[in-house]
Amino acid sequence: MSPPETHAVQARYARRDNGADAQRYSLYANAAALQAQQERLRAMACLWRLHGWASLADRPLLEVGCGSGGNLLDLLRLGATPAQLTGIELLPERAAAARAVLPGGVQLIEGDACAAPVADASQQAVLAFTVFSSLLDPAYRQQFARTLWRWVAPGGGVLVYDFVVNNPHNPDVRKVPPAELRTLFPDARLHALRLTLAPPLARRLPAALIAPVARLAPFLRTHRLTWAVKPL
Repeated sequence: MSPPETHAVQARYARRDNGADAQRYSLYANAAALQAQQERLRAMACLWRLHGWASLADRPLLEVGCGSGGNLLDLLRLGATPAQLTGIELLPERAAAARAVLPGGVQLIEGDACAAPVADASQQAVLAFTVFSSLLDPAYRQQFARTLWRWVAPGGGVLVYDFVVNNPHNPDVRKVPPAELRTLFPDARLHALRLTLAPPLARRLPAALIAPVARLAPFLRTHRLTWAVKPL
């Protein structure tokens, strides 16, 4: 039986305006979304190269909360091997959208991540992008973090991209500050980068100004990319 928090997440997403979301996160129509994605990709590649990975080929990589598959497609573009990729998605309609765009070799699992059939220490990286902020129950956040940590092999890590500030207009998400990440992954070595110009501001700027403003005003960045490494 799924825990109450997973039902709550499903209810929160059911309240969302899918049409508005499609426009807000469109890489083609929304310059702010495209800038955020490109900045995040550069940061991911930088963190993993500094970690000593010369390539993503043949590395088991998993994304929990993979949505319609966009981040998994990005991993493929960075050189990941399709047969070594796994996505987990709670919402059936998003899982179906991911199946429609991803290569057949990518494994997709639908349902609650904490009940997913993933072997302990089987993944070199587990990605959780804007997932923790959607989990409002502190106990379930802890359970979720323990599950992801079990899946990671020694020397690998959990890659978290999430809000470090609250959105006053969206009560369905809650920030994940660095101090909480240290609590969620107490045995990890944390490497973090502050990213993403505040989306409401970025959407109002001309496309050419988004990156310069983010560089000049880092305090206006609302997200953090954290690589939580499991010791060997």
